[in-house]
Amino acid sequence: MHVAVRKMGNSQGILIPKPILSQVGLEGTADLQVKNGVIEIRPVKRNPRESWAKDSQAIALAEDDALVWPDFANEGDAELVW
Repeated sequence: MHVAVRKMGNSQGILIPKPILSQVGLEGTADLQVKNGVIEIRPVKRNPRESWAKDSQAIALAEDDALVWPDFANEGDAELVW
């Protein structure tokens, strides 16, 4: 597919058709790099654990961090030597 390079303010750019954006899951922000003379545009990969620290602090502040399962031991645990 050929696309036109257009003037956009003080920069230049191309318009990417919506079906192509949908195909690669690109929305919001993108990772833009040049590798071996080729412009690569990729979706930003979100770290699935990104908000875990903040979320765990909120859970602790809400005092909603009690054990779901009670402590339990295995038979013979008292005799184990660590």
